[in-house]
Amino acid sequence: MSIVHTKIPEVLQFQPQVFADDRGFFFEAYNDQKFVQQTGIVTNFVQDNHSYSKQNVLRGLHYQIQQPQGKLIRAVVGTIFDVAVDIRKSSPTFGKWVGSELSAENKRLLWIPPGFAHGFLVLSEIAEVLYKTTDYYTPQSDRTILWNDPDLAIDWPLSLPPILSVKDQAGKPLRTAEIFD
Repeated sequence: MSIVHTKIPEVLQFQPQVFADDRGFFFEAYNDQKFVQQTGIVTNFVQDNHSYSKQNVLRGLHYQIQQPQGKLIRAVVGTIFDVAVDIRKSSPTFGKWVGSELSAENKRLLWIPPGFAHGFLVLSEIAEVLYKTTDYYTPQSDRTILWNDPDLAIDWPLSLPPILSVKDQAGKPLRTAEIFD
């Protein structure tokens, strides 16, 4: 598995080694020993999530203010534009974002550490996204930052207005959101 560094050093993109032949393909999506060796990050994934969404659905920007979650994300069907926003006030990259196209075809994974808000836009007809988390979901600490906050200026690859949940429509701008120190 090779690591592609993003413009925010803690957010890492992984490209697994894929073994393909006329029967199909095989790759190791996650190996804890290799993850630690290659990143120096020791973590414990406690929950696996599976999301199905239709084209133009935008989910996010989500985070938990208590029990913050690190996430290891990949698309197993379709294509998404995945975004991580640094919401750690003391960080030199506070308020910055990185985006990465994840797809069933490119098989990339994105590591988003705790202290970041996360969201994605479905670019294909449908997408199924799998992600591991380093802490359990706690609804009482769930928060949402507005996906189109002008201060963040995320360059979502949209051709139409996105399809949003009620929760995501009610997201707060970063400047008024509850964030990490």
